[in-house]
Amino acid sequence: MARVLPRPRSPLAAVLRWYEEELGWPTTGTEPVELLTGRRFDVLEMPAGAGSAVLRRLPHTGPVALVRAGCDGNHLGDRPKLLMLIAAGGAEELPGILEWLEWGALVPDLTARGTGDRVPAPAFPTGAAPSYGFGSREAARWVRPPRPGYEAENSLPTTGFGAGNGDDRGVPDLVRLVSAAATECHRARLMRAGNTQSDRAYSDQPLAFSNASRMSAGTRPRSLTL
Repeated sequence: MARVLPRPRSPLAAVLRWYEEELGWPTTGTEPVELLTGRRFDVLEMPAGAGSAVLRRLPHTGPVALVRAGCDGNHLGDRPKLLMLIAAGGAEELPGILEWLEWGALVPDLTARGTGDRVPAPAFPTGAAPSYGFGSREAARWVRPPRPGYEAENSLPTTGFGAGNGDDRGVPDLVRLVSAAATECHRARLMRAGNTQSDRAYSDQPLAFSNASRMSAGTRPRSLTL
């Protein structure tokens, strides 16, 4: 009698098992796999260049993913973007934090996803699971991967009592993270503006919102004092 071999696990099953069982994170359960925000975590979203600068300033944050250009085309169009996991509820706090830091609408590239949103499920970290070329895993990858068996919400940037003390690696509180992210997003935006011919055509005040000019006007962002 011919030996009956077990059917191989599908790539979808492997992805769902790692995220839902190993990490306990809810997913869409469909192909391509996406992670649901607003339950175990929210996401702070920014251009990849600004995000890289934030990571250099803050060596410990929490899980961070990179989404390729042209993928998951929501807030940042065709540019690559960095997704930083923050504590659930942080997305709702972002506008208020930006106002308190006196950034207001100066950093439109800094956004957040919370309840009712979703993000691409990044590729497994090396050695975490079989390598499958599957779904949105090709659209995103982990820069700072999560740790299976570790409670994500205990290690994510948040506000309130005990913020910044979620684990032994010194994860920053959400206000300090937003402060760094807003500064780097604004700096990157000014650099892009300074490199375009259209902006040079109106160069009477090329850096109208630069830190120096805002300090002169008495509107230096509170974030730069943190």
